[in-house]
Amino acid sequence: MSTNPSAIEACSRDTIFTNVALTDDGDVWWEGLSKPPQHLIDWQGKDWTPGCGRSAAHSNSRFTAPLHNCPILDENWNNPKGVPISAMIYGGRRESDIPLVFQTFNWSHGVYTGATIASETTSANQDDKTGTLRSDPFAMLPFCGYHMADYFKHYLRMGRILKHKPLIFHVNFFRRDPKTRKFLYPGFSDNARILKWIVQRVNGQAHGVETAIGIIPRYEDIDWNGLNYTREQFNELMELNGESIKYKTTVNHDQLLLKLCDKIPFELLCERQLLVSRL
Repeated sequence: MSTNPSAIEACSRDTIFTNVALTDDGDVWWEGLSKPPQHLIDWQGKDWTPGCGRSAAHSNSRFTAPLHNCPILDENWNNPKGVPISAMIYGGRRESDIPLVFQTFNWSHGVYTGATIASETTSANQDDKTGTLRSDPFAMLPFCGYHMADYFKHYLRMGRILKHKPLIFHVNFFRRDPKTRKFLYPGFSDNARILKWIVQRVNGQAHGVETAIGIIPRYEDIDWNGLNYTREQFNELMELNGESIKYKTTVNHDQLLLKLCDKIPFELLCERQLLVSRL
C-alpha cells in the first residue's frame, strides 16, 4: 500500500488475481502486501507457512482490474474525440548503462530508441535465463501482430505526416548498484518527479544536457522536494559509460537489425551509425 496505493485501490474490487496465495478467510495475498499470515494456500494450491522455504505467490503473479477502478484515471480517458499527445515514453529494464531518463533528439532517433529497447529478462520470461539481455522492441514484442520491421516503417511514416510530433523519451527505473545490487532510484510514486521533468521539457520549462544517447536532466532540473537524494547518487544513476554501451548495447542492437535485415528501414540503419559515432 505504501509504494503503490493507486494499484491497491484499483484491485480492491471486480478483479481477477492470477497465481497469488489465499488466506484462510478467502482473501488474496502476495509477498510485500503485508506481514505474512501464519497460514496460506500458496499459488500451487499447497499449504504454506512463513518458515516453509518457498514463496507463497508466484514471482510473476498478476491482477486484472477494470480501468475505471483506477483512482487517478484522467476524466478524458475514453473521450471519443481523442486527446492530444505531447510526449511518448518508452522504457526497459536495465541494471547498467542506460540512465534514469533521456529525451531523444528527434522522431527518427525516438523510433530507433523504441525499436532497439532491450531488457534483462525476469521470471516472466519462461524461456530465458533471468538477467539475460533480450531485444524487446517498444517493450511490446509479444503483442505485435505483424512483422516488427513493418511496424518500424509505420512509425517512421507517421512522423512524416504529423504536424506536431510528440517528443519521445526513454526511462529506466531498474538501474542497480553493482556491489549491493540495490536499485539506485526508489521508483514507484517518486517516478512522478521524472514525469514532471518530461512535462516541463514538453512545455519548454526545463533544461537538459546533450549526451551521446540523448538529452538528460541535470541534478537541479529534478524536483527533489521531500526526497533525500544526493547529487552523488544522481550522478551514479545517470552515469554513461560509452565503451560499455558501445560493446554491450549496440551489439544487442545489431542482433535485432540482423534478424530483420531484409526489411529494416534505412533510417534506422542511419540512426545506428549516428549512435556509434557519438559514442
